[in-house]
Amino acid sequence: MLAGKLIATVGMIAYAAMTLQAQWQVTTDRVPMTPDGKPNYGAPAPKMADGKTPDLSGIWDVERRPCIEAASPFGCSADALEGIPVGFINITTGAADPPPMQPWAEALVKQHEENGWINDPNLRCLPHAPPRMWANFVMQKIVQASDSVTILDEYMSQYRQIFLDGRALPTDPEPMFKGYSVGKWEGDTLVIETIGIKENWFDVEGHPLTDQARTIERIRRVNYGNLEVEVTVDDPKAYTKPWTRIIRLRLVLNTDLLEYICNENERDRQMIDAIKAKP
Repeated sequence: MLAGKLIATVGMIAYAAMTLQAQWQVTTDRVPMTPDGKPNYGAPAPKMADGKTPDLSGIWDVERRPCIEAASPFGCSADALEGIPVGFINITTGAADPPPMQPWAEALVKQHEENGWINDPNLRCLPHAPPRMWANFVMQKIVQASDSVTILDEYMSQYRQIFLDGRALPTDPEPMFKGYSVGKWEGDTLVIETIGIKENWFDVEGHPLTDQARTIERIRRVNYGNLEVEVTVDDPKAYTKPWTRIIRLRLVLNTDLLEYICNENERDRQMIDAIKAKP
């Protein structure tokens, strides 16, 4: 188990270090300023061209907590981690109660921990399911139009489309990593419903997401610099009742996304297979 966790540690620290690479040097337009010339993150959220619809566009990074070595299964490497994204290791972080798991799901999470999390799809460079995208070490870019919202992800250069054009969700979807998402505005909140997600993990600890899951995300730009994503999971195959978590993100200025293709020169899989082969 220790060897497995060591591999997970190495993989995750390398993964986290990608965020420290130099980003594009660009200038964000129309940034509201405080009287002393600093970005005013508390200014009112911007609107689309119609003057009514909230504009979610921007580069977003999830809130982080300081990396305390004694409390982190991955340890800390100087300032390399710059804090652990809230919800990355455990989706229940900050919540009063853990997700209400079915017995098989609870046993699976325990098994994943005993195995050192070496079966994490992230370590195999597989795409993340939508809820896991938010609580990630890399940034997300939201591109908004009148009939769709597209989320670009540095990790594996992924993208996700949310359609606002009134289309219905498919009745018999072929499961995909990002599933199928449609959305609508309820006041200042974008409500997104997603189905048809391939079986995956929510976090490093292995809380499962099955192909029976239906997720509801309520995205609200609280003010200019802060985004709140409330995720409700209804997955009766894995959980005894729906459960909800809130993920908070902060606007990042004067930068843009870079590629992070984690399976380029990827070696974790080799080491993980070698660990599994040991008696």
